[in-house]
Amino acid sequence: MTPALHPTLHAVTRRIRERSAAARRPYLARIDRLLARSRGSDRLGCSNVAHAFAALPADDKLRVVAERAPHLAVVTAYNDMLSAHQPYESYPALIRDEARRLGATVQVAGGVPAMCDGVTQGQPGMELSLFSRDAIAMATAIALSHDVFDAALLLGICDKIVPGLLIGALHFGHLPCVFVPAGPMASGLPNAEKAKVRERHAAGEVGRDALLAAESGAYHGAGTCTFYGTANSNQMLLEAMGLHVPGAAFVHPHAPLRDALTREAVATALRVARHGEGFRPIGRLVDERVIVNAMVALLATGGSTNHLIHWVAVARAAGITIDWSDFAELSTVVPLLARVYPNGEADVNQFQAAGGPGFVIAELLAAGLMHGDVLALAPGGLAEHARVPVLGDEGTAASPRLRWRAAHEAAVRDDAVVRPAAQPFSPTGGLRLLTGNLGRAVIKTSAVPADRQLVEAPARIFTSQEAMLAAFKAGELERDVVVVVRFQGPRANGMPELHKLTPPLAVLQGRGFKVALVTDGRMSGASGKVPAAIHVCPEALAGGPLAKLRDGDRVRLDAVTGTLAALVDEAEWARRDGAQRAGDEADAHGHDLGRDLFAGFRRQVTSAEQGAVSWG
Repeated sequence: MTPALHPTLHAVTRRIRERSAAARRPYLARIDRLLARSRGSDRLGCSNVAHAFAALPADDKLRVVAERAPHLAVVTAYNDMLSAHQPYESYPALIRDEARRLGATVQVAGGVPAMCDGVTQGQPGMELSLFSRDAIAMATAIALSHDVFDAALLLGICDKIVPGLLIGALHFGHLPCVFVPAGPMASGLPNAEKAKVRERHAAGEVGRDALLAAESGAYHGAGTCTFYGTANSNQMLLEAMGLHVPGAAFVHPHAPLRDALTREAVATALRVARHGEGFRPIGRLVDERVIVNAMVALLATGGSTNHLIHWVAVARAAGITIDWSDFAELSTVVPLLARVYPNGEADVNQFQAAGGPGFVIAELLAAGLMHGDVLALAPGGLAEHARVPVLGDEGTAASPRLRWRAAHEAAVRDDAVVRPAAQPFSPTGGLRLLTGNLGRAVIKTSAVPADRQLVEAPARIFTSQEAMLAAFKAGELERDVVVVVRFQGPRANGMPELHKLTPPLAVLQGRGFKVALVTDGRMSGASGKVPAAIHVCPEALAGGPLAKLRDGDRVRLDAVTGTLAALVDEAEWARRDGAQRAGDEADAHGHDLGRDLFAGFRRQVTSAEQGAVSWG
């Protein structure tokens, strides 16, 4: 018997549906209009068709044009700068081979940019990072604009790449789409040990050689980084949305099972294509229930705070409106079921071995905390994502015999990594909405110890990471302090991640000081033990109250009550005007290393709570 849906989940979903109706109806109507057309090669003119298929082998031309075989698009984020995306180099050949075996044809329709935030942390390139998501969405649309495809395979994993591909695909909502991951790298130096070396380096206790050795021991091969940051949170959310082959997220790139799953993705695309037996256009599949399932999966696993921006934008692309209040309300009833670094010691490979996404989804479905009645790509719906894939004894990469086992049966149970919904790590999710006279912000609490979730201290204000790091090295922060780094929002400089602040703040915390961070910028998806009020809206450059703060003002960050406030006399606060400071900062960024190309994005971008979108 299907468990009853939790009343809070039902109420939030209903509210989202009602709020979104005015945008969702025309979105679905556009899908219907596009589906009323004839297939691509029948609809296009002869010159269009000749151009589209000029480079195909002759037998493939015959299949797609004369025999009307299904034709698949591949949109790839391959490059070998990203360890997670390097394995994609060989995927087109594998996908073509499997498609031909199944009587279909394939073209790589286009590539999308994919930058590595690990390379650009603390560098000017990080100011392009958030906007790269919308550039990826646009590149996806350009690839699919050739409009001759029956379904698409989307190859991407990391931080902005998956949201960008998904946003682009949802603008082609009439197409069925399958996401094809490549998996995490093998476990290296444990993430907690790497973090300790970073803190020791920040404290001046070890040199660059020791730091580089630790970093290289952690990031050492092909695959995603093994901590549970934005990239791996992406994969968890796609599993919860039913957009993967079930259980595909966290299988190593070079495992025989990985090739079998990639071949299965081709078969899935053909099954859900327009004339397949399980037609699933992505714009219909991704409805408000699926968006809520993704939100729940994020909360239940203590995932990346970046998704409080990205999934607002993803939902918007499907005509659905969500906000941080929706996340916060769900967080009050969604239990924390996983502890993966930075909110635990395990890495994603240990998470996978303990049951991974399948275990979490099974528990949430059983607890009535996920919508089980969604379309999903799998013929059995979301319930199939509560299982994990294995190769049969006779399976080979060329002729895989995939089968699935219940995650609870296949897992090596480890209560330090995953727990059942009846015995969670915490009865609530790892997120809190903060409000007060400094605006609206979010805090990831899953990795912050309970005794550090309330900080009240004088503010020290900065307008760059570099200035804060210099003050730390000069010994100016050796006290209880709320570090405020402002003018870091989307309009100011593209809302970079401020990950370089984590080690020095952790050092101060380790010395016994009460410390916190308040910023209108982002932290890494690996936000950790230092309490951080991030994504403050409105941002300082847009007239937000952060621009009114002065050095020495007492600031209260209380993750228990959900408060973020400057403890300044109300009359004095009302008299202050941050406009001059905002004006001083308005032209401080964006004039080298490609940043000037994104000036238009900065001018028209929405707030972080609205998804920081530069379109629509």
